[in-house]
Amino acid sequence: MLGNSTRSLLLHQKQLLYRTCVLLITLYSFPLWYYNKASLLYSLKELRKMQHRAALWILGAFHTSPTLENKAIASLISIHLHLQKLSRRHQFRMSSLSPNYIVKSLLENRHANNSYPHYLSLENMTSKQRLKIKSSVVDTNNYLNGIFSLFNSLDNEIFS
Repeated sequence: MLGNSTRSLLLHQKQLLYRTCVLLITLYSFPLWYYNKASLLYSLKELRKMQHRAALWILGAFHTSPTLENKAIASLISIHLHLQKLSRRHQFRMSSLSPNYIVKSLLENRHANNSYPHYLSLENMTSKQRLKIKSSVVDTNNYLNGIFSLFNSLDNEIFS
């Protein structure tokens, strides 16, 4: 509707509208469904179609135009790469939450910042149970283990 008005939007205005409104609304709750071991085939297919339509709308191109070229000209990042970027930011943001935040009590004690552990926390589970869990909390904990790995100052490797 905005593209067909007598004073049409400029290309950069359309792209800004898509990135600030459409993507934010579409990906509002992505940490709930975007995590390791989750089936994302249908979701990514629908998001790719949405982004293809948005690139066509931004450029005013025909429906038969190549997808990758349209996204590059419209300066849109591929949706799966965008989701990976948002996921990493979300996981890193979890480390900066306050200690009394409820999600922090589900992580391991060293990432929970001395908060009272929940009875269903990852700390209370066996390694076999952790492997069966599909959740963004497990992904966040694994990501934080990669960033803030354990350091033992009295390890034998340090003194050799």
